[in-house]
Amino acid sequence: MRALTWQGKRKVSVEEVPDPRLQESTDAVIRVTSTAICGSDLHLYELFGPFLEEGDVLGHETMGIVEEVGPAVTSLRPGDRVVIPFVIACGSCFMCARGLTTQCETTQNREQGTGASLYGYTSLYGSVPGGQAERLRVPLADFNATKVGHELPDDRYLFLSDILPTAWQGVQYADVPEGGTLAVLGLGPVGQFAARIGRHLGHRVIGVDPVPERRAMAERHGVETIDMTDAVEVLRAATDGRGPDSIVDAVGMEAHGAPGTAAAQAVVGALPDLLAKPMLRNAGLDRLTALYTAFDAVRRGGTVSLSGVYVGQADPIPMMTLFDKQVAIRMGQCNVQSWRDALLPLVEDPSDPLGVEDLVTHRVPLERAPEMYELFQKKQDGCIKVVLTP
Repeated sequence: MRALTWQGKRKVSVEEVPDPRLQESTDAVIRVTSTAICGSDLHLYELFGPFLEEGDVLGHETMGIVEEVGPAVTSLRPGDRVVIPFVIACGSCFMCARGLTTQCETTQNREQGTGASLYGYTSLYGSVPGGQAERLRVPLADFNATKVGHELPDDRYLFLSDILPTAWQGVQYADVPEGGTLAVLGLGPVGQFAARIGRHLGHRVIGVDPVPERRAMAERHGVETIDMTDAVEVLRAATDGRGPDSIVDAVGMEAHGAPGTAAAQAVVGALPDLLAKPMLRNAGLDRLTALYTAFDAVRRGGTVSLSGVYVGQADPIPMMTLFDKQVAIRMGQCNVQSWRDALLPLVEDPSDPLGVEDLVTHRVPLERAPEMYELFQKKQDGCIKVVLTP
């Protein structure tokens, strides 16, 4: 089959790879109909080379049609249409029973000291082949495939794989009080949905992003927007001088700024894997521009919710400021399966209240994935969300 493979820093290519097959009785194999490029895929494109092997298949936002099921699979059959959460979990262990599917004790990567396995996301999370491909093997398929109808277009369902539940969890974790104000830093795909979810739940929402096209998209959904210039002062001025009650950081470590950190990341990326791995694991630094903005802008006693990915082990955090302001912080990979029941009715609502059909800016064949990675990373051509069709 054809699949998008990692070949090196900022180098991906579509290659012929072996077709996936059933390996366990609980597996299924799907034919992929739509698969998206996620902002966190750019971390692999740029930084995580030491934890990837040449030829690894990328991608973790996937949906398609079931082709085969193992003999122990009871809820699926060939022909079913499914969305695949990026988290691989069992649904029955101690952690899954508490809704923490990203910490699943069945697929947890204990030798790496990390949580549940993820599709297409490095040796840190199981080296599981991803979904930017013509086909995908789905482990523990009864719990990890979300069956959906055949009537609505893929865009209604595809984002249940990651970015929509990630945004939903981010807003839930932000704990916005009744009548409160939510600021969303970064209006990429997750930020767009976080802002729309905030509006859907009745909050005042202010989105912050330097890219005009992203601000314009958010404004179509009733979101107030500002650019990054003097963002802290502008947010305070818009909230009686206090700052927003809650902030969702939907940027993470890809934030602009911090040239020193960017240079350090470039140096680590040039090292042999044997040296780069321990440096990234034990002394890695993130670009913290967005995070510092959130800590500075949120009102005293407010909440900062981190949806953007951070990986640094040696990041300097302003603990005195956080303690003095009594800031609450929540974060973590999204427990996708825990939010399915809440989100499925919203994506199937004829009125499309979260605007899932107003996000994709580029839809191209899988073969064009390499150019789309570059376009998405550079934020060119108004690129906000890319969907690939195998």
